[in-house]
Amino acid sequence: MTRSRITSTACILASAALVTTGCAGPTPASEGGEWTPEGDMTMVVPFAAGGGSDLSGRAMAAGLEGVQDGLNVAVENRDGASGAVGYSYFLTKEGDPNYVLATETALLALPLTQDVEFDYTSFTPIMKVGEDFTLLVVDADSPYETCTDVVDAAKSERVIAGISGETGLDNVVFTLTEQQMDVEFDRVPFESGSELTAALLGGTVDIASLNPGEVIGQLESGDIKALCAYADERYDYPELSDIPTAKEQGIDVSFAQFRGLLATGGITESEKQGWIEAAEAFADSDAYTEYVESNYLQPVTAFGDDFTSYLESNSETLAGVLE
Repeated sequence: MTRSRITSTACILASAALVTTGCAGPTPASEGGEWTPEGDMTMVVPFAAGGGSDLSGRAMAAGLEGVQDGLNVAVENRDGASGAVGYSYFLTKEGDPNYVLATETALLALPLTQDVEFDYTSFTPIMKVGEDFTLLVVDADSPYETCTDVVDAAKSERVIAGISGETGLDNVVFTLTEQQMDVEFDRVPFESGSELTAALLGGTVDIASLNPGEVIGQLESGDIKALCAYADERYDYPELSDIPTAKEQGIDVSFAQFRGLLATGGITESEKQGWIEAAEAFADSDAYTEYVESNYLQPVTAFGDDFTSYLESNSETLAGVLE
């Protein structure tokens, strides 16, 4: 993103007037003062364009702009290493309130499975946007008709499972399925849901676990079929209501991927509160409702310390699966 260059004199005058300009983003806030996200900001997405995390980041960026006057949020994809590249980059922005990140389950899974320098306590949790369950999907020509068919096949033959990152929700639900049903899938990792969908359609993998928002178009066109949902209950959305849960097919596995918003670590309390207030306004907006419904999420929100508590609990659950 290109930021306009303004003379030092203009910057001094803008600071004196307490007006946010392109000089250096928002006016710094003291611990006791108020702070509002204004000016040019960056939304980091730690996965490639086209997947669920990218959709979430772009929806949050546009939604925050819609409820916060004078705010411009540029989306920056920094993908690689199953999300570790993006989170590590975000870690270098500590103390800078001009950066936020579209977060999901990799935030918790990466520190449990890889040698990274961060965990959720390295950042400032702002908002849990919602919960996103996955569907086990196959190509339309696949011989599998149910998730039970897939499990039965894996007992006697090689079943290749595509996953979007080695630590994502799809890897978690496949691991839970393996543990419960005493089977094993061969995994092939991809950097985004869009790449994984293409691999499924191209016959590179046999099965995939993808969020509904990533494959609704292919489901409606008939190019892909959903065998089950790794969810607590069937979806209420009409387009998905006929898809049985894995539990209905004898596979008692359900795990939701959270989607959320992080600020960098080390920001002031007033900067944290400013982002929380903007996020709360986003949650009350039509843009939030449209994002949730168009991506088939469950609108379960949490803010600030409540989101931190959720991350702590979810991390403990994941540790029992991944470690």
